[in-house]
Amino acid sequence: MKAAKQGTEKSRKSTTAAGKKPARFTDEELAAMREHIQEMKADASGGRRADKVEGESAVLAKIAALPQPDRAMAERLHAIIKANAPTLSPKTWYGMPAYAKDGNVVCFFQSAQKFKTRYATLGFSDKANLDEGHMWSTAFALKELTAAAEAKIVALVKRAVS
Repeated sequence: MKAAKQGTEKSRKSTTAAGKKPARFTDEELAAMREHIQEMKADASGGRRADKVEGESAVLAKIAALPQPDRAMAERLHAIIKANAPTLSPKTWYGMPAYAKDGNVVCFFQSAQKFKTRYATLGFSDKANLDEGHMWSTAFALKELTAAAEAKIVALVKRAVS
């Protein structure tokens, strides 16, 4: 019996690629998870009444801490979202500026430095009303906010909350 059992079991080593370490979270991912835990604790203790004021302060502080050009883009996105989707409440989400409806994140801004990528990202969650057929975009790379890009963002944000 023991011989038959050994043949069907795989050791942990045999399931990883030869010579490669098992995957683990990056330092940036771990930091984002720690931030998210702090955000959840703050949400649980603060209640919904303080959401908009405290959320706005937290988002503005995160934006102010960003390096250029991401700071300028985040400031402009914040203004666009507030003007075109006033029902969304600013909050931080995994340490990023985000905007929520009924406590659920609808969209967020991820700076290029957050995970050391070459561009910033405007992302939408599954709570955003962007469905279009069987496939649609939920994240957009941002290198610069032009007038044309801003017009597209306004349309996306309005559609996301419709």
